[in-house]
This record gives sequence, C-alpha cells and structure tokens, in this order.
Amino acid sequence: NARIAGLQSDLRLSGDEYDWLLTIFYIAYITFEPLIIVHKVLPTRVWIPILVAGWGIAATVQAAVQSWSGMMACRFFLAVFEAGFGPGAIYLLSFFYHRSEIGLRIAIFFSAAPLATCFAGALAYGITSGHAALASWRLLFLVEGLPVVAMAVVSYFAMPNSAHDAWFLTENEKRVALARQVRQVGETKRVGSIDLRETFRTLLDVKPWLTGFMYFSCNVSYSSLPVFLPTILKDMGFSGLNAQGLSAPPYFVAFVVTIVTSFFADRTRQRGFFIMGLALIGATGYIMLAVGGTTGIRYAGVFLAAAGVFPTISNILPWVLNNQGSDERRGAGIVMLNLIGQCGPLLGTRSYPLSERPDYVRGHGLCAGFMILVAVLALILRMILVRENRRLDAKRRLASDENAGHDMGVENYGPGFRYQEIKSTLLHIPYLFSSLPFSLVPCGVST
Repeated sequence: NARIAGLQSDLRLSGDEYDWLLTIFYIAYITFEPLIIVHKVLPTRVWIPILVAGWGIAATVQAAVQSWSGMMACRFFLAVFEAGFGPGAIYLLSFFYHRSEIGLRIAIFFSAAPLATCFAGALAYGITSGHAALASWRLLFLVEGLPVVAMAVVSYFAMPNSAHDAWFLTENEKRVALARQVRQVGETKRVGSIDLRETFRTLLDVKPWLTGFMYFSCNVSYSSLPVFLPTILKDMGFSGLNAQGLSAPPYFVAFVVTIVTSFFADRTRQRGFFIMGLALIGATGYIMLAVGGTTGIRYAGVFLAAAGVFPTISNILPWVLNNQGSDERRGAGIVMLNLIGQCGPLLGTRSYPLSERPDYVRGHGLCAGFMILVAVLALILRMILVRENRRLDAKRRLASDENAGHDMGVENYGPGFRYQEIKSTLLHIPYLFSSLPFSLVPCGVST
C-alpha cells in the first residue's frame, strides 16, 4: 500500500532497492527467531510490552525516513521485535489452552493478519484519496504505528503472567485453570527455566521439519500476496486508488475462512485434511491468476488465493504444537517452524519483478506449485502420525504398568500421548455443533 501511495517514487528507489526493503525484514526475522524462547524465561507482562513498544516505535519512525538506508534500518528493527512477538504469542497460548482448543485461539490471533491487511487496504484507500500536506505513505505509517505504541502500555497492565494471576478470572476459575494445567502437563509452574537437552532433541524429530517445510512453502505465497496485491490489481487495469480499495475484500474472506476452518479442525481434530484442502484451494487461485484471461477471473483468483493461503498457515501453526510432547519441544518446534518457514518470503518477495508485469505468470505459477507441495507434505505427515499411533499403542500393550507416567500430563510424552486417528475422530462428529469449543474439559490430540 505504501508503495503505490508514493514511497518508492518519493525516496527514489529502484526496483531492486524496494525488493531489498522486503528481504531485509525476513533476514532479521529469521536471525532473531530464537527470541521465542524468552517467553519461557521472562514474565509475560514484561516481555510482551517490550516487543509491542519496539515494533510500534520502529513502524512509526518509518514516517520520518528520508533515504533507502534509513528505511532499511527501520525494517530491520521492525522484524527483530516481530520475531519475538508473533511466534512467541502462539507458543504462549499453549500455556493456557489444550490441544483441541488451541486451534481456534490461534486462528483468532492469526486472523488479525488478513483482517488488519483488509483494514490497511481500506485505510490506505481513505488516506491516499485525501490531499494531506504530509505524503500519504508517511501518514499511513503514523496511523498504523502510533496506536501500537499505546497498546504496549495497555498490555503491561492487561496481560497476565499465568492463569494464577489473571485479573479477569474469579478465584474458582483460577483453581479450575490450574487443575487444567496439571491435567495438561503434570505441573502448574511452566515459566522460569528451560531444559536444553529436551529442547535440542526436537532437532531429531521429523515432524517439525515437515511442518517447517510446509510453512516455508506457504510463506512463499503468503509473503508475496499482501506486498504485491495492490500492484497486481493496478496492473490489471484498476487505478491506484481503486487498487487500494479492491485489495481489502479478499482479506475479509480469508479472515472468515480462517476462523471457520480452524473451528472445525479443532472439533474434528483433523488438521491434516483441512490443510490439504485449503492448500489446493490456494493453488487453484494462483493458477487462475496465472492463466485467467479476463480481469474478473483473475480477481476471483485473488479471493481463492487469500482464502487458501491464510487458513492453511493458521492450521499449520497449532499442528506443530499438537505434535510435540513438552513445553521445551513445543517452543523448539515453533522456532524450527519459523527458522525454516521464514526463508520462504526471501523467495516469495522476489518472485514478482516489475519486468514481468502485468501478468506475473512465473510468480503466480511458483506460488501455485508451492501450495500443491503443502498438500503433499501434509499427507505425508499425517501418514507418519498414524504409524506413530500404532507404535505407541503396541508399546503400551507391552508395558507392565499401564498407569505409569500419567503424572506427566496427557499432553506430554507418556502413556496417554496419542495422535488422533480418523476412526476415533468420527466418534466426535455428532458433537460438532453441540456447543462452542470453550469447554473446560480437557481433550485429545489432533492429526
């Protein structure tokens, strides 16, 4: 949005220089990904406000930039603080919600991305349609950055460190929440220390590697869509002003699909099947963008691409948490997911050179191919989980004491840890619409 609002022309940036503004963000994001682990050490109400304030300041300062080097510095620090906040917030949710509950909560958090992009498109339309004395793109950064700084102050007072000191829970609800934690992981104290040996064991597990490459593939498409959609729409024949406005509706559709599919993935405990279907929907959208002859067909492809890419990622994020059996491994899984996955934007943001406008056939074809790869990897991972379940069942039958290890919690590795199979999931179908998934009753694992 800032690009077609005049940022590139005002700063006299070449196409390569603008691409580097996108690339430096992901280089810094990948480098500082281990900041996620700090959530296991520092109190939430301290670490979250630091990250939010840093991001808001970096975003706001972009409005004052006068050169390419200044914008590169802002983008670098923007990525540093976002690397600690975004993935870390998802990891933090696993401290409060069980596996069959966390998908919807992550979807509510992650759906802020398409909703914010939708709002940003509408906001950019309003700002760029005016005649402000300040350049439109500078005003856009101020309007998007300053409220975040204010939210950092709010988060210091509003964020609980744990269920035990959550100001919005009654004493009885706190006791229930603590009992849920014991049922979940066998203890109530989950912040303050890290088992490094357990953390590094995650590197030997194939599951986070597969979800990492799924995330990489998704991010090739995910990173390019918000950045280049207004430009693509403009090249399809819409004016710069209308391109800003028309970039908003696809993201609202993505927001709705993200919430709905995550709800049903939680209820059926079958994230793999949803990821496969959504990835293929996204691939179809990119194929329509690549080969669609008319503007209407290509714009419809934008809707399918957005409605496939965003919900796919939203379901991959809880899947990596679901398939790890300790807090350390869940944290390490998220780090691996992002270290691998955030390399995708390095490719995605450089797949739409201006020299290939207005059709961008190569870029759309690349994104479609990677979304198909996501579906294939999801199928492979699900087959591995089914095989693992059979191995765990056989191991338990041979155990002399079936109750041994239950004090570890049902979501930590032990006799009760399973990856739910389809035959068990079918039993839950009559309850899909019985109630919203806000029950305090602990549930199982999803595949």
